[in-house]
Amino acid sequence: MAETVDFASSDAAAWRAALDAYDSRLASLDKPDLLEADSFYRHDLPLLLHRRDPDPFLAKPELVQLLQWKLSRGKWRPRLMDFVKSLDDSVVESASRKAFAALPDLSKAITELTVLKGVGPATASAVLAAYAPDVAPFMSDEAMVAALGNTKEYTLKQYLALAEKLQTKAEELSVGEESFTPSDVERALWSSTVASKSRKVPASGKRKR
Repeated sequence: MAETVDFASSDAAAWRAALDAYDSRLASLDKPDLLEADSFYRHDLPLLLHRRDPDPFLAKPELVQLLQWKLSRGKWRPRLMDFVKSLDDSVVESASRKAFAALPDLSKAITELTVLKGVGPATASAVLAAYAPDVAPFMSDEAMVAALGNTKEYTLKQYLALAEKLQTKAEELSVGEESFTPSDVERALWSSTVASKSRKVPASGKRKR
């Protein structure tokens, strides 16, 4: 089955194929650091956060690792990393506690996190998605282009529109034995986009940079 999917598609099997191809698409980027960062973000961090229930928080070193993942999977912006590394540990813990407590109110949760210097709606969405993937998808460029059109506005309003679209799509695809979260939908769209781009690489295998 093809590993690409159109956002309008209601074919759960096609979406599952795109989602299942996520790891191989990640590996195809040939970024060893990204593989490690992705494993931390998707597997280790959610466990760490839920162990702190009923009063979860994100520690500053975890925010640094999360940002490493976000920037590695997307575009590297060194200034954001500098800002986050300069944050006080207690400020990060306090803001994240308030954000997790605000869920499922995404608007309030994002607002609580974006008081942190260097943390915009996209990074904030990654924090929330690590804890509550069934509510908060990550605000990736790939998902925004697929679900909202060719636009990349990193605003709260844009994130709320994206989250609603991905939540609706997850509900639509969760039929029978299939179960999708909004975060699953985001990863499937990212995987699909990477697959589509790889097809456009010239036969020599050389990308233009």
